[in-house]
Formats: sequence, structure tokens, C-alpha cells
Amino acid sequence: MATKKKDPAASSKLVYAFGAGAAEGNGTQKDLLGGKGANLAEMGRLGLPVPPGFTITTEVCTHFYANKKSYPKGLREEVEVHLKGIEKKLGRTFGDPKNPLTVPVRSGARASMPGMMDTILNLGLNDKTVEGLAQVSKNPRFAWDCYRRFVAMYGDVVLELKPLDRTERDPFEVILEKKKLA
Repeated sequence: MATKKKDPAASSKLVYAFGAGAAEGNGTQKDLLGGKGANLAEMGRLGLPVPPGFTITTEVCTHFYANKKSYPKGLREEVEVHLKGIEKKLGRTFGDPKNPLTVPVRSGARASMPGMMDTILNLGLNDKTVEGLAQVSKNPRFAWDCYRRFVAMYGDVVLELKPLDRTERDPFEVILEKKKLA
């Protein structure tokens, strides 16, 4: 009789917090947290000034591909708890149009892959929260540039709207140049 292989994400912790002088993981957990996640946890554990954040384990990725691109049960709830923790520590709220919290999202891997990982900065900005960032920062140009970068990165990484080869221009840069000339 064949035994069913246990899904490691089914019963384990899926999200690990780091930063602000604490960490739930450490530098030895590269297989679980990926290289960047383990290093951020170790820096937080050592008390270095790392902004609060969290790492979703590599087991979630393994589960995703082994289960018809579905996430393990409980992931959403764990992410929400950790996001609320960041909001509390920073005094900002994700999606708040007056005092928005923005977060970076970085892919990671168990092994180092320089130049291969994708990043999206300023997740949380939209047409309303950018106005709040402009007011809070007292710098509208900064806020709108952050939003522009978010839209471009999201288009590139998530929607795969990017040049197909080196001869093609980035569609966001083309639009931006036209706007600047108008």
C-alpha cells in the first residue's frame, strides 16, 4: 500500500515575522525562508535596524505547484495577522487613503539566484492612497513617482507587460515619455 506524501505546508507555520529587533526565524533556515528571508530574520534576531516585515515560507511555493496552483489553507489568515502587526508597529494602515502603508514584495529561493528574483515596490499604492502619501510626505512628486514605479513593476512582474526582446521598448517608458512631452 502506497503512503500519501505529507504536504509540509498543511500543518506548519507558513509566515515568519522579522524586524524591529526581533525575528521568528534565523539565518540557518535558508531552506524554509529562502536566502533573503533567513538573512532578514538573522539581522532582526541580532537587533539590527530592520524594518518590520514577514517571509512566506518556501513550503508555500512547493504546495502551490504540487496542488494545481492553490495556496495552503490558513495562508491568507497568517498573512493578514502579520500585516496587522506591521501596521501596528508603523502606525500606518494598508489601503488607508490618509496614512497608507506600502510594502515591498520580493521573491526568494532556497539557493542564491542573483538577478533572477522579481521585486515589486510600493504595493498598497492606488489612485487614492497616492494622494495620502503625497500629503504625509509633503512631497507629491515623490508620491507619484512611487506610484509610477509600482505600476511599472506590477505590469512587468505580474502582468508580464514587458519588451519581448532587446529591440522593443518598455511600454511604460513609452507612455511616460509621451506624458512628459504633453
